[in-house]
Order: sequence, then C-alpha cells, then structure tokens
Amino acid sequence: MTDRTDDRSADQPGGGWSTEGLGYLQKKEARQRVYVIHPYLKDQHHAGLFRTPEARLDEAKGLAVAIKIDLVGGECIALRGVRPSTYLGTGKLEDLKALLHEEEIDLTVFDCDLTPIQQRNLERALEVKVIDRTALILEIFGDRASTKEGELQVELAHLNYQRSRLVRSWTHLERQRGGMGFMGGPGETQIEADRRIIADRITRIRRQLEAVTRTRTLHRARRQKAPYPVVALVGYTNAGKSTLFNRLTKAEVMAEDMLFATLDPTMRSIQLPSGRKIILSDTVGFISELPTTLVAAFRATLEEVLEADIIVHVRDAAHPDSDIQKQDVEEVLEELGVEIGNAGVGTPILEALNKSDLLDADAREKVNNIAERNEEIVALSGLTGGGCEDLVAAIDGLLSDQDAHMSIEVAYSDGGTQAWLHANAKILSADHRDASVRFEFKVDPVSWAKYTSERRRG
Repeated sequence: MTDRTDDRSADQPGGGWSTEGLGYLQKKEARQRVYVIHPYLKDQHHAGLFRTPEARLDEAKGLAVAIKIDLVGGECIALRGVRPSTYLGTGKLEDLKALLHEEEIDLTVFDCDLTPIQQRNLERALEVKVIDRTALILEIFGDRASTKEGELQVELAHLNYQRSRLVRSWTHLERQRGGMGFMGGPGETQIEADRRIIADRITRIRRQLEAVTRTRTLHRARRQKAPYPVVALVGYTNAGKSTLFNRLTKAEVMAEDMLFATLDPTMRSIQLPSGRKIILSDTVGFISELPTTLVAAFRATLEEVLEADIIVHVRDAAHPDSDIQKQDVEEVLEELGVEIGNAGVGTPILEALNKSDLLDADAREKVNNIAERNEEIVALSGLTGGGCEDLVAAIDGLLSDQDAHMSIEVAYSDGGTQAWLHANAKILSADHRDASVRFEFKVDPVSWAKYTSERRRG
C-alpha cells in the first residue's frame, strides 16, 4: 500500500481522508484487491432468528462489490473470544498475513466493528489497510450520494466516525505546534488540531443541513396541502424497491442488483384505479447493524417515512434470510419512531413479497397462498409486473378505508361542487329533489377539507 502520511493536507484531518468518501478505496486505474473477513464467536448462542456466519460473509461481500474493487475472496473466522488489542489471535494473524501477501491484497474488510486501537494494530500486524463494516458502508454511501443533502449527510457521518479514529499509525499526530498569542506555552498537539478542525466542520455541516431540512419541511407542508396521500416504499437493501418503483411510476430510477443502489429519495405521483392520486416515495434501503451515525445523519431524509400515509414494506421473497431482513427493517422503523399498525392505530403497512419470479413452483405457490389468506400481503414481481396491479388495488383499498362517510345537499346551480364530487369522491347515493341533490359519499378528508377551504376563500 502507498504510504498515506505525506498526502495529508491542512483541510484533511486524520491523515488524508477525503470528504467525498473515506478515501480508503482510492480511485486508481487498477482496482484495489480486497479480501473480506467475517469473524464470529463460535460459542455464541442466538435466540430467535439469526444469520449464519456464511450468510453474513455473503452480505459483506455484496457490500464490498458495491464499490468498484476487485474482490479476491473472503472467509469466516471462528473465535473463542475477541482480543482487545487485535480482535484476532496471534496465530490466525500470522496465517492471514501470509495469505494477504500471497494474494497481493491491498485492503482487508472486517465485517464487524473495530475500535481505533484494533484497527491500527491490525494494520501493523497484517501490513495492509484495514477497515471495518461501518467504514465500508460509509464508503458506499459516499459513492452513491447524488444530491446536496445526501452529500452533506454522508460527510457528517464520515466526520463523526473519523473523529473517534484519530489515534492511528501516523506519527505526526504526536507532534506539537508552537503556542499562539502572548502566552506562548507548548501549543496544541496535532491530534488536538485535527479534532478542532473536524468539530468546526461538523458544526458548519449541521447548519447547512438545518437549512436543507427547513426547505424539505416546507416542501412536505406544501404536499400536505395537496390532496395527495404519500405512500413510502421501504425495505432491506436490494429487495427490489427501485425496480418496483419504476414499474409503478414508469420512472427511470437507478435499479441495479447491488446493495444501496438507491440513496437519495425519489418521489412520483401515480393515479389509482379509483381515480385518486398518490405520491409514491422510494427510500434508501436498510441493512442489519446499520451504523448509528448513518441513522442519525439520514434522519431528515427518512422522515418521509414518518410522514407517510401508508408504508409498503418491499421484501425479497426469494432471499433465504427474508424473515430476518423483515425483522431488521422493523427494528430500524421502530428506531425512527414509526408506529406501525393496521388496526386503526399507527401507520398502515402492506407487505410486498417481491421477486416471486425467482421462486420455484412450490415456493411460489406457498407465497401466493400466504398472500391470498392475508389482505395486507401481496405477492408480486417488480421486474415482470406480475401482481403489481394487486398492490395498487390494496393501496387504493386502504386509502378508501380511511375515507370519511359524508352527506351534503348541493343546489342544481352549483355545478362546480357536483363536478368535484363526481371526480374526487365515491358517490354512494344521489337523491334528486326540487332544487338540489342530496349526495351521500365517501371522500378523502384531506381532499375535502382543501376543497371546502378554497370554496370559502372564493
């Protein structure tokens, strides 16, 4: 690996990392060769649903290839206990060092959380760059962000992560700068200066994000004034949300078979069979053990889910860990403060069992039977379109259940109100009288309130 000590500049604290990404996966002509390790305690006991070490390794590899690198391989390492200094034991470190040098590995990803000391000691022992799971996810997010808000959120998460990682192997952090002002004295150490630079940058970014959040809040308030309910697609990363979003809205959102293909939220309006319009929102995918720094940084973006009238939980029905992924998504939603419920309390939620086209005949029949027995579950394929009409109908039905049952007497001369009711409400009966019509109807309460308010102002 190239020595990064001399690359450091004044505006890059902590040894040459970039605000456009953590900088571990440098953009070179030749891709960096990467090896992934999933360490686990072999005597660890699990309660309920849990992933096998092999499944965890496969997911970590999927995260790694989401960045343009050359994935050489990976392995699961069973541990009796975690070493506070190096995470792995001495013997395993020697074997791993030999393998990494033989394969000419540039970067090793540990699918776990490493302390700054463990990361530094592993780099010294293995003689290659080492990053942990959080750093890898931050790297992916840094590569995916395409809006100003997304870039600020990622940079904030980077800085919060990096602030705890200034104790590294670079010797310049031990030097001191000369004192300032009349008092003189020993001055501040380089690490103290770096911490101050990062703290100042965090403060500036938070101010910028507050301004962006205010703008988003205004946009949300404007949407709330419009008679359009918001339906948010959520789900585990790579569950097929963007493919389904494109199918339903005829949009062209990036949809690829990789983790975190979508980072920035996208919204489109669609018309339901009943004639009502909704706003469909495609959100960032969730993942197990999502770094807390990212949950905090992306809270403003994920507030779209909090404001949703209906949540559609898109699940990869063909994934062997589909049930575990569902559990992970629900935990993140709970952490965000989303109250889920279909019994009149909380936000109604529909489950979209996606990728049914990848199931064999028996598994597809099982999924279809589950969907037939539960009106809150729909089996579909965002790729082929099969079952998508059922999902749209289910959304329409849920919104209809929330409609207010009303009656009103409208004069024959009031053609505007009659036209509005026929266009926006479900007419249950129309009793024609001498000078008026008595309408009994069901209508979206937000839409009706907006219309009556405009009538009063007019």
